[in-house]
Amino acid sequence: MSEHPELDELQAAYKNAVEAWIAAIRKEEALASVAHDIADVDQWEQAHFDEDEMRSVVKDAKAKYEDALRAKFFGF
Repeated sequence: MSEHPELDELQAAYKNAVEAWIAAIRKEEALASVAHDIADVDQWEQAHFDEDEMRSVVKDAKAKYEDALRAKFFGF
């Protein structure tokens, strides 16, 4: 068992958010890599919006984890 379960939880949330973001990036890339005659621009654009939203989730999770680390190590 870890000495800092709250940090473990924040780290896990950050890592999970990154994995979801990677999946969103791969989905967008897959939609952009099809043959030009079967490209679905609407799906591709939605995948871009989904990727951008996941990036925001990652940034938020990262900030929370960094703040908790600063509080632990530096007291602020």
